[in-house]
Amino acid sequence: MQAQASAPQHLAPVAGTAAPSMGAWGSDGLGTSATRKARLEVHTSPGPHNALWYFPQVTGGYATVARNAALIWLARYIPMLPLKQRIYRGLGMRVGAFASVGLMVMIDIFFPQDITLADDCVIGYNSVILCHEFMRYEWRRGPVWIGRDVTIGANTTILPGVVIGDGATVSAMSLVNRDVPPGALVGGVPLRMLRPARGSAAAAMADK
Repeated sequence: MQAQASAPQHLAPVAGTAAPSMGAWGSDGLGTSATRKARLEVHTSPGPHNALWYFPQVTGGYATVARNAALIWLARYIPMLPLKQRIYRGLGMRVGAFASVGLMVMIDIFFPQDITLADDCVIGYNSVILCHEFMRYEWRRGPVWIGRDVTIGANTTILPGVVIGDGATVSAMSLVNRDVPPGALVGGVPLRMLRPARGSAAAAMADK
């Protein structure tokens, strides 16, 4: 049985854009798979072959993707954080003040404009942020919102449609496939709650 959040979780806006609603919470304190999937656009493959084969038709063409890939590859290696921010903003990403992206982080090359990084978030070494899922018979696209003061550990993969609440922490080598409540500590594959946010109803229950 899944539990609803007792009150809406309002996240800080980024670059004038309001954060998406975090929706329902599961019995384990994380967002539900249904909430993430509801944020995805789902399209059938444009032809008889696997959907990835047709990516130029749905992502803006080879030139656009090649440009994105080249800039993202450059940003993976350079250590100057202000320059990284300029590159990411040039790709259409919403990047808050002092958002810091570590070395070797791989941003989605097809839809970087669907990614939001709020103020003072930290994305750890060699993490991956995806806004697409290409499959045999269909493809999906969805936004990723990483909130203010969030810390993402190294080698973490974030799937499309995910919202990570302000002040949350994701441990290294995790798969973020559901929403993360503000202030929570989560981790693992599959993702699980390690410590609820201090002062939350879930934390109060854990203390009993």
